This record gives sequence, C-alpha cells and structure tokens, in this order.
Amino acid sequence: MADVNRNQIRNFGIISHIDAGKTTVSERILFYTGEIHKMGEVHDGMAVMDWMEQEQERGITITASATCCQWRDYTFNLIDTPGHIDFTIEVERSLRALDGAVAIFSAVEGVQPQSESVWRQADRYQVPRICLINKMDRIGADHRAVLIALIEKLQAKPVLLQLPIGNEDTFCGVIDLIHEKTILFHEEDLGQTLIDGEIPEELREEAQQARERIIEAAADYDDNILNDFLEGNPIAGERLLPALRQGVVSCQISPVFLGSALRNKGIQPLLDAICALLPSPLDINPEKATRLDNQEQQLVKTDAKGPLCALAFKVLADDGRKLTYLRLYSGSVKPGDSVYNSRTLAEEKVARLFRMHSHKRERIDHAVAGDIVTATGLKNVLTGDTISLLETPLQLAGLEYPEPVVSLAVEAKTVDDRDKLPPALEKLQWEDPTFLVKEDPETGQTLLTGMGELHLEVVVQRLETDFSVSTVTGRPQVVYRETLTKASQQHELFEREIDGKMHHGEVTISITPQDRRSGLQIEIDETILQQWPEEAREVLQLQLSAACQSGPVAGYPLTDMKLVLTKAPYDSNKTTDLGISAALNRAVSLALSGGKPTMLEPVMALELTAPADYTGRVMGSLQQKRGQVEGVISRPGQDVIRATVPLLEMFGYMTELRSATKGQGSFTMEFSHFDQAPAETLQKFGIS
Repeated sequence: MADVNRNQIRNFGIISHIDAGKTTVSERILFYTGEIHKMGEVHDGMAVMDWMEQEQERGITITASATCCQWRDYTFNLIDTPGHIDFTIEVERSLRALDGAVAIFSAVEGVQPQSESVWRQADRYQVPRICLINKMDRIGADHRAVLIALIEKLQAKPVLLQLPIGNEDTFCGVIDLIHEKTILFHEEDLGQTLIDGEIPEELREEAQQARERIIEAAADYDDNILNDFLEGNPIAGERLLPALRQGVVSCQISPVFLGSALRNKGIQPLLDAICALLPSPLDINPEKATRLDNQEQQLVKTDAKGPLCALAFKVLADDGRKLTYLRLYSGSVKPGDSVYNSRTLAEEKVARLFRMHSHKRERIDHAVAGDIVTATGLKNVLTGDTISLLETPLQLAGLEYPEPVVSLAVEAKTVDDRDKLPPALEKLQWEDPTFLVKEDPETGQTLLTGMGELHLEVVVQRLETDFSVSTVTGRPQVVYRETLTKASQQHELFEREIDGKMHHGEVTISITPQDRRSGLQIEIDETILQQWPEEAREVLQLQLSAACQSGPVAGYPLTDMKLVLTKAPYDSNKTTDLGISAALNRAVSLALSGGKPTMLEPVMALELTAPADYTGRVMGSLQQKRGQVEGVISRPGQDVIRATVPLLEMFGYMTELRSATKGQGSFTMEFSHFDQAPAETLQKFGIS
C-alpha cells in the first residue's frame, strides 16, 4: 500500500452511541469490499471487528479495531470505535489520528448522549464527517426527526443526499438525489446486487425539492453552481460532489445517507460517498509541531520525502509485547530504522511493521506519510508520543484524557498471582491512559481507577483471561475531589543543613476557592518570574502542581480553587531546589488545612429510556438518589429522561431499573462535573 496514490487513501473511523450499529456497518464494509466472505453478527459474537473475548461475550465494542480494505480504486484504513462512555479514550485517540469519520445515528433513537460526546470530540480535532441514519427498517424510524436533532443538539449542518423508499418494515431502497435515480438492494444475494431505476412519480416532487436543498448547500462552495441555480439551468450530479466535498473537508456541512446495515441496505452508496466526500491525507490541514532543538513551531505536510513525523495513537499489549499503532504524517519508516521519541528524548528501533486486519497482522516492508500501521520494538512508547528522527526532533500536540471517576480495590488470589499482578497491570496501563493504578497509603491495597464499573469489570476479566492472574475485588468506590471553602494564605521559610549543605527556600502563597467546574488554577506572580532564572521557574511550576495532587482530607486531587505564589525571593547563593520544594510543600499543606477543606463528588449526566407507563416511578427513584431531572422527551411508547445524578447512587442501578420497568428500561451516563458531597460523606471523612 505504500505505493498507493495518497489521493486515493481514506483514513476514517466509525463513531456513534452504543448500539447504533457501528460494528454491523463495519462488517458490511468488509464484506462488500471483499475483505471477508461471510458476515458475522454482533449479537452472535461473530463480528470480525469485535475480536476480543470480552467483546464477543458482551456484544459490545470495547477497543478500537483497525482494518484495511479496498473499494474500487481506493484504499480504506478503517477504525471501528466503541460507543460506550467507559471506553471513550478509544474514540478520542482514534479521532486524533484520522482524517474523517462516518457518524452513525439510529433512525429510532436519533441523537443519543454518546452521539453528542463523539461529535464534540470530532469537533475538537476538526474531523470532517458524513452521517448514516441506520436502522431505517425499524418500527418508529424517522429520518426527519434525526435531521432536526442533528441541527438542534449538535449544531450541525446536515445535507440529506437520499430519500427512503418505503418506511419501517417496507424500507427497501433509497432515492439517490445527486444522480436522480432509485437504488434497490437485492435481498437474495445479501444486498450485493444494486438495482437502479427511475424515481417513482409520487416521489418526484419531494425528490426535486430535496435536490434543490443540496444545490443550495453546494452553491456556497461553487459560484458557477450558484449562477446556474439562479438562472434555472440543470446541474449534473458530477458537479455537485466536488463542491459538497469542499464543505465536508472544511467541516462546514455533513452529508446524510440512509440505510439498514443489518438488512444489507445502503452500504455501497456510503462507500462511494466515503471516496467522493471524505478527505485524503493530502487534503487535511498540516499538523502543527514543535521542533524540540530550537522550540520553533512548524507545519508538517503529508510528504513521503519529508522528515519522519508520526503519532503513536494507541499501544496494545499483544502476547506480552508492545504493538504500537502509528499514524504517519510525514516521511517514511521501515523495519530496522532508529526513531526518536519526543517524550523520553531517546532513540528506539523499529523491529517490524504490520498492516492490521482487526487482530490479524499483515507484515509490510515500509510505510509512508498518510499510512496507518503498527510497529513492534518500540518498548518505551506510550499513547500520544511523537515519533520522529534524532536530526529533526518534533513534538505533535497530544491527546486530552477524560477524568477517571471509579476505583476498585484488587488483591491477588494466590502467591503466584501476587507476582504476576504488577507486570500485568503495567501492561494494561500501556494500553489505556484512563486506567490508573495506585496503592492506598492507609490500607496498602492496590486501587484500580477507571471510567466506570464496566471499564473496571473488563480490566479484571482481562487479568484472568489475557494474563492468567486471578484476583479478588472489593466494591467499586467513588473517586472524589477536594477543595476549600474559604481563602487562606501562608508564609513559609525553610532553612536547614542536610548532608553538610545549607538548603534555603522562602515562599508566600494564597489560595482562594473558585466556582464549581472552574478546575485548578496555578499562578506565579510576575515579579517572581523576573527574579528567577528560566530553568528554576519550571521547578517552581512543577512543585506547585505536585503539591496540589493530594488534598489535606483524604489525599484526593484538588480542584475549583486558585493558588497564587505571591512571594519567593531568589538568592543564587542560598536558594536550592530542595529548600524551595520543602517550603512550598509545607506552605501549601498548611494553607489547605487552614482553608476549611471539603469534599466534592462526581456527578453523572444520565439519559434514561423507559416505557411511558413507568416514567413516574423512574423519576421518583431518581429523586430519591439525589438526582435532578432536567427534562423528559416523549416518543411513541416511551419517554427519554435526562437527569444529573451523583455517581455514588448509581452503582448497581441497571438491576434496579430493569426491575422497576419489567426489563424494558435502559440508561447511559457520562461524567458531568464535581459538586459538593453530602453531609454523610463529609462525616465519613471526618469533616463536620
């Protein structure tokens, strides 16, 4: 693939809420492109892209899975991402490395909470998107309602390029508005045969009006189309696609397609749209990088002959070895090459390169700019690291990691397991930046911290299946934050002789509480920055940040407060790193203790679906859990309740909900913010 025209590569991911049909769409893509010859279904645990044992058992995607396939003259690097909020890091790092995305929405449920989350993630990385409204064959399917939700909830600009033929269980094909024809999908050969036809007379007027809306959208990017439209001249579909592509690549519009992946309808037109509308590696904006040897900013263009610049966007523990996923933005790499890691400031050697086909590997002899490949041999590379050359050391922007909010105590079952547990946990941390391991200083227990109950369940299960480590776990625990309720100030002088050398440090700090959701702000007075040498300023900043990682009540990180270093006299003959560190730590500790500390608990944003008959009962249970209902949306036969609820109240809630709704209710939740913990929690930590 290294010899493929860069214009004909499409690096894209499939993103959506859980159960919208991502993996089913991926499976159809592999089938119609000839990569596989038999489609597996998610509900049977046979989908190619869901290769992990836990994925097959649970029927959900847990890890982003990459594959490569061919459609017409184009090469696809496809990543199927999870839809569950607990595995949102998989979406985050995939979108960071991709050029485009296919966002999938259920025609029945529409824009759901995780749909919003992944859309915002794509906005953050400016990833161009096209949309597929899936499940058009389901009862209650309404593509118009989904289009309205795209505008209202996501502030998107959808452009509908197809109309459905048939409705719900009679859905059998689409009207292609660009080329003004119908497309039916032959059911006897699993939709492989497409039957083109004329637009039925009864749908012609609706199709004409819908096509005019497409022309209006395209006219924003092509003045000739605008002139012909105003003059009433016919406009061929071949002219519309390049104009629409400009809008997609600039993230201004999102073309929308219709289909039913499970019924093998609508996938081939989507594949053609990926080729025609999503960007190639040559179309994306150049990456911004920092040259480490001179700290200058530079643009990294997709150029196979340029200096090597690649992002390690995922690391996988594969049979005990590190498998590193690389997105090459510039240059080329081959087995045996020495590469430079901008985080460790050290060189490493690439042992082998592979093209991934889900969990199977195809060995390749080199990769160039625009490729997505995996490498072995990079022992110290972690997610978000930049790989370049020693002669041209570059640093790309990394990734944003969400807050882990649930912890779990874990112990090895046997003596043998005790020896195997630490290295197994280390390998799992390679893979997942949202999975943290630490030791409780009071009990000595090993604490696992993650995004939710399911996240930690999967980790514990993987310890057993992937690493043969049996464990005993406690109940999931909430991860709190600490803050102050009143302003505090502290002056501290440290002066002591240690190992024959006098160490000196003097600081004055002030700490003030801030509004909820404001985070932790650390500032150093300008006069201090002027007094201190540049390398010593960095020590100050690092020491202040480290001092705020552990609060005075229970050792949880601090938030929603502002810490200002107001005075720190510098004397090159007296001031030492150890002295200033000791003074800072003591000053922060005493200031925090004097600021009347309190605890903050994580609050989750919840979307709950239940039959209308049970809405009152469900809302009553949420209020008992200190939940705040923010709104109810009525749909045919069911209500959607949006609320915020403290995480502490949500452990085991799925069982309670199913009992209250006779098995018909379901919910999804994601972290929203930290808020004041209740009195009983404060008492538990000794705060009156």
